Parts: sequence; C-alpha cells; structure tokens
Amino acid sequence: MCTILIVDDEKNILKVMKANLSHHGFQVLTAQSAEEAWTYFTRELHIDLIITDYRLKGTDGLTLLKKIRAVNPVIPILMITAYGNIEHAVEAMRAGATNYLTKPLDHDEVVMIIEHTLQRAQGEAETEPVDSWQQAARTAGIIARSEAMRRVMEMVRLVSQASSTVLISGESGTGKELIARAIHQFSPRREAPFIPLDCGAIPHELMENELFGHEKGAYTGAYQTSIGKLELAQEGTLFLDEIGELPKLLQVKLLRVLQERSFFRIGGNRPVSVKCRLIAATNKHLEQAVQQGTFREDLYYRLNVISIQLPPLRERPEDILPLAHHFLQKFARENQKSLHGFDRAVEELLLRYHWPGNVRELRNTVERAVVMSRYNTIVVDNLPANLQKLAEA
Repeated sequence: MCTILIVDDEKNILKVMKANLSHHGFQVLTAQSAEEAWTYFTRELHIDLIITDYRLKGTDGLTLLKKIRAVNPVIPILMITAYGNIEHAVEAMRAGATNYLTKPLDHDEVVMIIEHTLQRAQGEAETEPVDSWQQAARTAGIIARSEAMRRVMEMVRLVSQASSTVLISGESGTGKELIARAIHQFSPRREAPFIPLDCGAIPHELMENELFGHEKGAYTGAYQTSIGKLELAQEGTLFLDEIGELPKLLQVKLLRVLQERSFFRIGGNRPVSVKCRLIAATNKHLEQAVQQGTFREDLYYRLNVISIQLPPLRERPEDILPLAHHFLQKFARENQKSLHGFDRAVEELLLRYHWPGNVRELRNTVERAVVMSRYNTIVVDNLPANLQKLAEA
C-alpha cells in the first residue's frame, strides 16, 4: 500500500482528499503546515508521494518543496495551485515539482495523476502514455530523454496555455527556437503565424523597420507601405531571438509596445494594435547586461515574466546518442546512403566530448560524418579532427 502525505492548511480539503484517496486504497497522512509535514518527512516514515498546497500559513509550499528536494531529489511531489495561476505552477516545476494540480480539484483526475506518477516513479510502466512529455517533445521535433529536458517540456506544455511573455535562456546551439516553436505549437495560437526575428543578424539601422514596418513615403525609397514583424505575427507568436543584441533605442520602443499593446509604423500617425504573444531568447546573462547598463532593467522584467533555462548538452548526456542517431537517419536519407549506425568507439567519443556548440555542433558533426562515410557504419575516421584527437588521448 502506497503512503501519501497531503499538506494543506484547510481542514476540509484534507478531510475530503483523505477520504477520496483512502477509498482508492492509499494510506494517507495529513499535515496542516510545512513544519508538520517536515516532521513527518524527517521521522523516516515511508512516504511514496507528497501533495502540498502552494499557499500555506507560515512557511509556504514552495519553500517546503525546495527543502525536501535538497535532501531527496526523487520522491514525487505534486503542487496544488489556484486555478489560472500559471506563474505559481511554473515556479513549482522549476523548483522540482513532479506535476501540479489546480483548484478546484477534480478528485478523479487527482487519483489518475497520482497513479501515473507513482507508476512512473516505481518503473512499473514499460511505456509512457501517449500524452507523456516525450510524446510532446517528439511532436515538436525535439529529441530528448533526460530528466532536465523532461522538466523543460513540462514547462513548455504548461506555459503554452498562457499569454504571458516568455524568456528562454541558454547557450548557443541548445535549441531555443525549437522550444519557442513548441510553445506556439501547443498553444491556442497554433493556427496563427509564428514569426521569428534574429536581433543579432540584422543591422541596427534596419532593425526598427523590420520590427515596426513603415508607411509609404516615410523616408527616401519607401515607395509603398510595408508591415513589420509585429503585424505579421497577427494573433500568433513573435519570437525575438538574441534579444540581448537589441539596440538601446529599440529597447525603449519595445518596452512601450509591451506596456501599451500598440505601436506606430515608421512615418505613421495611427496606432497599430498588437495581438501577438512575445517570446524572447538570449544566450547572454541579461542580469549582467542590466548591471552593465547595456540592457534596460524595466524591459528585462517585462520579458522575464516566465523564464525557461535550457541546459547545455554536456549537462544532459542521456540525450547525446538519441540525438546523434536521429541526425544520422536524417542525413543518411538526404544523402541517399544506407547507414546502420555508429561504431562503438564513435559512440564512446560522442559521450566523452564536452560539446561547446551543443546540439548544433552535434548535428554538424553527424552531417559531416555521413558525408565522409564510405561504409555502412560511422567510424572514428569520419569524425572532425578535434574528436579524432580525443580518441588518441
């Protein structure tokens, strides 16, 4: 019999949840505070799963979650949040919650989530259900198996249902645009356009026109009205990649767009309404840029309503070989080659290498190896010189 600890400062909720879960065969412990829950937890009682409300009198549920995670990174923890409070749910997932429940609780759904969570934790299920995070990742074109990416994908599915601005951070090559596209794909905006704009790839003097567009006659050579990316996105998603490269003047104008939800085309005198959702990405530490005065603090906080941190590939080695095999199949098809896989020595090298260029570097490495291959298996000689040197070390 599995033991569940429920933490809530409302006696009626504890009573109803205990009765419901006991009816389904669970042993239930209840606590009305984080302190009482911590006492249960540290008594070395066998607890299989913890459910805690986010809001508790005294120490809150998020603090309790972090405290438990510091000593036990694997016990399943479900966080209860108020209906529609996406920010609290995201905060809990980032802190290590396994899943979240929203009030008012649907008790049948609660039982289903508990059973699935325990089943996955105990390794009893041979395959995850079709609505699992891996299925969601595959649907979005993301190849991943690691716990780090599970948390990212669960956050993606969560924040996709909101309209809040999202800031995706991560090193170059980690797949920030893929994550932005996944958020759009799972959102109610999926039928509207997804418009990407790389702030680092466009000259500063052209950036304002790209973003806002212009009216006919706004400047020499403006022979007709042109709409910018903000309008092209319509009711969809505008993705601003490398937002840290945005010039200071345009930072001010973008801040006004986020505040007023409208803008003027260059040379225009009529406001244009903004209906799209904004997702931004950066490979910089924007907090440092704020301190250095190169990025506006008020814009940073406007963008950073919900943040998603993408881990570098070296911190999720479980994903290296699945990604490598995915790219192998892709480039073998494109180059009309029949390749069965990687030599064992190649796989060992791929796992040993630290991948400073992340997924993009792995992709390029595999593409090169496919092109250079003369056999039906990728061998060390097909790899770039830096990996071949690593093999000799």
